[in-house]
Amino acid sequence: MTADLTMSPTAPGAERESPLSPRERQVLAHIAAGFTHLQTSRRLHISQSSVETYLQRIRLKLDVPTRAHLIRAAIELGL
Repeated sequence: MTADLTMSPTAPGAERESPLSPRERQVLAHIAAGFTHLQTSRRLHISQSSVETYLQRIRLKLDVPTRAHLIRAAIELGL
């Protein structure tokens, strides 16, 4: 995968519609692009535990139970 997701956390207009922080949007965009927790942590220069914490917060904010639901939410948010 060659997408550079570190510099563009959101699609245009998604920021106004999303209850997520910029970092949460970055993490969600990486996960939706197919990156693992470890790959996401390395690309964003954060710990793997931080990625997992961000994903827990995202799941709570968006009320989504599974990874598949997370990816669907990312698509709907334009990430």
